[in-house]
Amino acid sequence: MIFSVERPFLLVGAGKMGGAMLSGWMADGVDPAAIVVCDPGPGPEMVALLSKHAIRHVTAAPEDVNPGLVLVAVKPQMMDVVLPSLAAIVSSDTVILSVAAGTPISRFASEFGDVPIARAMPNTPSMVGRGITGVFPNAAVTDAQKDTIDELLSAVGKVVWLDREEQIDQVTAVSGSGPAYVFWLAECLAEAGRELGLPEAIARELADATVSGAGELMHQSSDTTSTLRKNVTSPNGTTAAALEVLMAPDGVQPVMTKAVAAAARRARELAG
Repeated sequence: MIFSVERPFLLVGAGKMGGAMLSGWMADGVDPAAIVVCDPGPGPEMVALLSKHAIRHVTAAPEDVNPGLVLVAVKPQMMDVVLPSLAAIVSSDTVILSVAAGTPISRFASEFGDVPIARAMPNTPSMVGRGITGVFPNAAVTDAQKDTIDELLSAVGKVVWLDREEQIDQVTAVSGSGPAYVFWLAECLAEAGRELGLPEAIARELADATVSGAGELMHQSSDTTSTLRKNVTSPNGTTAAALEVLMAPDGVQPVMTKAVAAAARRARELAG
């Protein structure tokens, strides 16, 4: 590990994502004495988690800490306030790991200098240990530091390493924002059931269970999604009739492609 009790892991921002990751680290056996959480107003769940594991909590950058790793998990609009406050405690070998959308490595480098910096884009299924995170490191990140980052992020799901920083915007569009697309699919499926005549509550229960169950089947199966789809589809059956509409040239694929492109474009705009 690249952090210790003497040079702790400083988590800056303890919202839902920060809290989810912290829960994963505790379950993964990370020493709570080697973690400091910096947040001016953590929510009740985070307060309970900090208390349960006796994790040190501060409301501002702690001047008595020389962190080995700083995880920045605040909203992008807070960067101009948060980053200058951290500059005094960041050393040349402190690893900066950011999970903030729209904040490029150059922004951190302008504040901290030539230090190891990695940008990561997790997603909300990290809250249940089923996330996936795309990571891009700058040239200063060593193999040992990459191993620690990989180990930390793997505690809440899968990790993929990227070749170029601009791929973070693409990851944001596909997996970072992707859970919202899936939730919307469940909403659409429920509404379609209601339009057929099912009671709203039953339609919603059917749709939610179908989407979450299909996701779990996809997670556990070694088959490709294409194979799983074909396994459900009998020739000339009900599923085939529906897929004929969904897979038409003007069906779901062109709309999804347009939607993901819009998300990627907005990610680039946020990054300036």
